[in-house]
Amino acid sequence: QVQLVESGGGSVQAGDSLRLSCILSGRAFSEYSMGWFRQAPGMEREFVAAISWVGRATQYANSVKDRFTVSRDNDKSTLYLQMNNLKPEDTAVYYCAAPGYSGSHIKTDRRDYRYWGQGTQVTVSS
Repeated sequence: QVQLVESGGGSVQAGDSLRLSCILSGRAFSEYSMGWFRQAPGMEREFVAAISWVGRATQYANSVKDRFTVSRDNDKSTLYLQMNNLKPEDTAVYYCAAPGYSGSHIKTDRRDYRYWGQGTQVTVSS
């Protein structure tokens, strides 16, 4: 059974940093690209960042580029999202996601992801 568990969310001030973590269990983490998404109240879930299976390639939403960094530690089956210079508009529930099939290619469409974590709340106040 595939399971994703996020941690690291919290309430911070604008300009602060947070690091989210996501641990995958139930299959070989290193064989899959991974992604981060977020969902604000009343909004659709949107793409934030994605990383290829060995971490050589990454992609970001324009709204977080140059502020967020996605990385992974395949030995620990863990995905990370380092978020710097947080803004109030970053407030959302953040989800890590894994596709239903192996492969190195980065995926930015949420329909390509089959497995989702429970989400972790990030709240940024001005």
